[in-house]
Amino acid sequence: MFRIGPYQFDSKVILAPMAGVTDRPFRQLCRQLGAGLVVSEMVTSNSELWGTRKSSLRLDHTGEVEPIAVQIAGGDPEMMAEAARLNVANGAQIIDINMGCPAKKVCKKAAGSALLKDEQLVAEILQAVVAAVDVPVTLKFRTGWSTEERNALRIARIAEDSGISALALHGRTRACAFTGEAEYDTIAAVVQAVSIPVFSNGDIDSARKAKAVLDHTQAAAVMIGRAAQGRPWIFREIEHFLVTGQELPEPSLHEVREILSSHLRELYCFYGEFMGPRIARKHAGWYLQTVPDSELFRREFNKLETAQAQQDSVQRFFEQLIKKEEKAA
Repeated sequence: MFRIGPYQFDSKVILAPMAGVTDRPFRQLCRQLGAGLVVSEMVTSNSELWGTRKSSLRLDHTGEVEPIAVQIAGGDPEMMAEAARLNVANGAQIIDINMGCPAKKVCKKAAGSALLKDEQLVAEILQAVVAAVDVPVTLKFRTGWSTEERNALRIARIAEDSGISALALHGRTRACAFTGEAEYDTIAAVVQAVSIPVFSNGDIDSARKAKAVLDHTQAAAVMIGRAAQGRPWIFREIEHFLVTGQELPEPSLHEVREILSSHLRELYCFYGEFMGPRIARKHAGWYLQTVPDSELFRREFNKLETAQAQQDSVQRFFEQLIKKEEKAA
């Protein structure tokens, strides 16, 4: 159990914001499958770009379970403050600031984890955003710019002093990107250094790993990113293990089929008949990584251009797998 401002969360498992992944259909699915909090895809602080189709979809929170958390990214304090105000006016109840994204196109714009190089600018952005809105503001960041320059402790103290309500810390530096292994000693040190909730992020891909990371860091929760792609049930697996000490069985082929089919339907509704099937391809590909003998089917699925054809192919493929499994039993 932890709190962010007035909001209390009973689940210790959070969905990390991921550009191109954590759209509204995926956020809603992860909530249904046990995530205590879900955070939107990164929204640019440049509100002039909000009229694009991509940004307008990222700003759509229709039907979402409260509290609605929106991540904003940028490097200008005034623009970030204005972006926070506009998102709150659009329904955001928690504002998350991105200082964790290592992507080159984000860092080139002096945003994301590039900001960690300039601690004074970090303070100015955090203070401006906190002052601009009456909702809790959180910060997602990395352990530093490089392995030689790990300044997470200083950033964490700046954040707490600036009025930030919670911290999500990825156990890699900007220079590491997603290579190597995440380290959790820095996260543990930050937990000890501040009095606000800290969430551990990075390489947490199973219930046992989540428990081990929480035990090591004493963090308030774990934040799951890439491990949830194609495995949205990981949230209930982790929460169940944390509460009971028992591992849930892997979902059956019947359940995977139902979750995937439902997810695809929501994507078609959200993105429309043209973009929906195209967005569905990458999500289906992630699910199929967990399914044996699916490589050929994945290639065929990626050629399908209509929602109906994709849904029909999923039903046929899983029907074959289920029959094969029943014969083997």
